[in-house]
Amino acid sequence: MGFRAGVVTFPGSNCDRDMAVALEAVSGVPAIRIWHGDAKLPDGLDFIALPGGFSYGDYLRSGAMAARSPVLRAVINAAERGVPVLGVCNGFQVLTESGLLPGALMRNAGQTFVCRTVDLEVANTASVFTQGFEAGQQLRIPVAHHDGNYFADEATLDALEAEGRVAFRYLKDVNGSRRNIAGVLSANGRVLGMMPHPERAIEPAAHRSLGGKDGRGLFENVIRSLVAA
Repeated sequence: MGFRAGVVTFPGSNCDRDMAVALEAVSGVPAIRIWHGDAKLPDGLDFIALPGGFSYGDYLRSGAMAARSPVLRAVINAAERGVPVLGVCNGFQVLTESGLLPGALMRNAGQTFVCRTVDLEVANTASVFTQGFEAGQQLRIPVAHHDGNYFADEATLDALEAEGRVAFRYLKDVNGSRRNIAGVLSANGRVLGMMPHPERAIEPAAHRSLGGKDGRGLFENVIRSLVAA
């Protein structure tokens, strides 16, 4: 299969290898590693991932400096062409800071770092990331973040709900996120930002304590949709 996935690394990323390993495990094809200073993406990418971590040490705001990296202009252009882009944890923060997704990720309610496996509900089944799930399906996916409290004004939240752009919700409050939102889609459904880490729930043997393999389906959905296209 000619699936070409790219994983961007920023200074301070610490989940880029996890993401690359997960993509290879699911697709059977090694992921292409992309440096934040690259102004041009490799040709023919089918999928781009912005991984978790603490890009640029989370100075200013989490994801704010990474959103102005040379590579982000190329990522934005690719997203506008319809290339699927996934941002996980810090990657979600980068997507909001770059304007590819609405809202902002604020300090967790309670001002504490949250690191555990949480229960999610699938709220959208129409995107390339979620089309293989059932509406209301429950997933167990690990989280690990300090600034994962999703915030948007009421008008934006209402629009996201009406347009079916909430991808995942926490079943219980995890970090204070408005309406328990755990993942948000772009208007065309080709960009997904989520705080939970699906790349950490790929192989039951390796992640038995973290949530089994519930994250694997998300990557399988993307690959299946691209092959079908």
